[in-house]
Amino acid sequence: MAEVLTAEAVRDKLAALADWTGDPAGISRTVQLNSFPEAITVVDRVAEVAEERDHHPDIDIRWRTVTFRCTTHSVGGVTERDIDLARRIDEIVRSAR
Repeated sequence: MAEVLTAEAVRDKLAALADWTGDPAGISRTVQLNSFPEAITVVDRVAEVAEERDHHPDIDIRWRTVTFRCTTHSVGGVTERDIDLARRIDEIVRSAR
């Protein structure tokens, strides 16, 4: 089973993830896309990756603003799985712009 990262480890990992914030309870990033359809396309691509990994972020869509929140619910905090998913979300967002 995955281990929850310490506060120090989360800070170190977030230093390499631009635009992500958080603590051992969860990490999040809000992105502004150019349009509502673009935001939905990004969410769809993230959903595909999440299904492949069997690891799903919480997603909030407000018109063209999307917030992703990652935490490993089964262990009650941020694990390496969340950091890896955050990196993949960043790649998807970059490719949409």
